[in-house]
Amino acid sequence: MDDSREWLIEELKKVEAWEKDQNDLWFFEKIGRLPFKLIDKWTPKFIQDRIGILLDELGQYVQTGGNYLSSVSKIPSYYPELEVQTIEDVKTLPTSKMDHAVDGLTKNRKKLATLQGAGTGIGGIFTLSIDIPLLLGLQLKTIQDIAICYGYDPNDKKERLFIVKCLQFISSDIVGKEAILSQLSMFDDEDESAKREVLSEMQGWREVVYSYRDQFGWKKLFQMIPIAGLLFGAFINRSAVHDIAEASKMLYRKRRIIEKLGYDEIDLIIIEKT
Repeated sequence: MDDSREWLIEELKKVEAWEKDQNDLWFFEKIGRLPFKLIDKWTPKFIQDRIGILLDELGQYVQTGGNYLSSVSKIPSYYPELEVQTIEDVKTLPTSKMDHAVDGLTKNRKKLATLQGAGTGIGGIFTLSIDIPLLLGLQLKTIQDIAICYGYDPNDKKERLFIVKCLQFISSDIVGKEAILSQLSMFDDEDESAKREVLSEMQGWREVVYSYRDQFGWKKLFQMIPIAGLLFGAFINRSAVHDIAEASKMLYRKRRIIEKLGYDEIDLIIIEKT
């Protein structure tokens, strides 16, 4: 039965297995970050200025939500067959219902990403420079809406930090991923020192964005070809949204399961494993 102790523990094990499967960046991804150093040199100043503005807007998101803040008013659309109106209502739902809502959301966002990637892929390098911040914005919205589906409110500044860490997780190597997982494990900790350690990570947002942008180096390289970039752009953007949605689902799902089990219960499970 959904949300029984046995079911929750089994699902938690699945999430932890997924975490262990997150490998280091491919060799081609590492060397592929180099093309962006060239792209920056080739890109006209007006496009670089536009990217700078969009990056500033993303930075403002962390502090205020800005133009990228998702609204909890969307909740009824995620659960059309249920009487769910608020974040508090969502928290009472079985985890499987939350998973179902996230799967539907992910499917729709992947379609949108495919169209967006195809549209920006037509123009080669010029539209590529615009595509990256647009894709970041789409992924940021996707993470937030997944958060809402699991009963977490992006209007909370602290919650936006968790969302940023989900975004950073995707572009990190294995050491970075381990560090982020460690930080997120303390995210809801009542200990003040643990909270300060996590909240200190609020700084350096622009570095997160730039490293994330660079991750697309080799993946976006073929999108620089006009017209042919349509196909590459559609595929790459769809894959990018799939990856961020999968990671966000797992990270938020783990957090919700742990809260449902209770932290005392989790400590007991850890003891039983050892």
